[in-house]
Amino acid sequence: MLDIITFGCRLNRLESEVIRRHAAAAGLGDAVIVNTCAVTSEAERQARQAIRRARREHPHAQLVVTGCAAQIAPERYAAMPEVDLVLGNEEKLRRESYGTAGARIRVAEIGAARETAAHLIDGVDARIRGFLQVQRGCDHRCTFCVIPLGRGDSRSAAIGEIVAQARHLVERGVREIVLTGVDLTGYGGDLPGRPALGQMVRRLLALVPGLERLRLSSLDPAEIDDELWRLLAQEPRLMPHLHLSLQSGDDLVLKRMKRRHRRDEALAACRRARELRPGIALGADLIAGFPTEDEAMAERSRSLIAEAGIDYVHVFPYSARPGTPAARMPQLPGGLVYERAARLRAAGEAALAQALAARVGAEAAVLIERPGFGHSEHFAPVRFAGDAPRGSVLRLRIAAATASELWGAAA
Repeated sequence: MLDIITFGCRLNRLESEVIRRHAAAAGLGDAVIVNTCAVTSEAERQARQAIRRARREHPHAQLVVTGCAAQIAPERYAAMPEVDLVLGNEEKLRRESYGTAGARIRVAEIGAARETAAHLIDGVDARIRGFLQVQRGCDHRCTFCVIPLGRGDSRSAAIGEIVAQARHLVERGVREIVLTGVDLTGYGGDLPGRPALGQMVRRLLALVPGLERLRLSSLDPAEIDDELWRLLAQEPRLMPHLHLSLQSGDDLVLKRMKRRHRRDEALAACRRARELRPGIALGADLIAGFPTEDEAMAERSRSLIAEAGIDYVHVFPYSARPGTPAARMPQLPGGLVYERAARLRAAGEAALAQALAARVGAEAAVLIERPGFGHSEHFAPVRFAGDAPRGSVLRLRIAAATASELWGAAA
């Protein structure tokens, strides 16, 4: 029995597939591997809870803890009596790390990491949507974020490696590839010639003509390059869906977060996206309850959702992370943080319902993921009656909308 419990981001979920292959190849049999997240204190609490539960349910299994929380505080997890082995974020992607002999803590300094190719991943749900990790780490130091402590500085995969991996996915029947990374728009800054994300995407699409749909994960609005904007306007295989890392709608909060954009620049990026690609769907990350945020600042984040025309809102209640500058700022009461997060989510839910209702009567190209269900090119969830092969792309006319999904009929 080899069980992997994964917390946190899509990147962690992808890397868990690499962990599974390496652990199996190393002969790790009766084992539970917990791949942790450190973004919030709640994520760490859930990981510790899962570790204790795993030990109760599998008293004789080897219990391995890895991921960002383990990278940042390995001694904390090694001190748990349930844990047999702690691996860092680099070590978890190496087959030799899963041998039983050696130190109980195997965590190298993440700042020294230089590897960029071994982490390329060929997807979790092959034949439908493939995920391709093209970048790891982050060179920025937002005051609330511990990710650089867990992931290190930005490292990019060479374009040739990305193209080869994409061809492999397409040959396996993948219809849509999602490019992912810790700081996707930071791609290329460490490579010879410093190719930007737009140049990489252009070459990928040109060199892999069989790739039908390409989607991007979260983008920093301050880093979207001109070539990427041109591709958004001109390349139909680049899906009309952008997710932006906005974090706040208030300029003073953005400054205290050490973000590199202002509210007006976020609005300008959203306007430009809609002008270049009419009908595009926009998503955004927003943090509720950042230290020193007052009610007027919180309201500017809520109003940003409607003013920017954001369809999908991902809300994070602020969580103080040890070692970050924001943890030393005056904190808000926990109840107020969660109240503001609830209000942000309510605004996001209303925006999504309105955006989905506006798509009724239009046609959508739906990638079928399971019987009667798939996602449109705008990443809207679509249900339909009837049958279609898993992994096919079905043209549907949107007949109805609920608050969270669409219903389609044969076009």
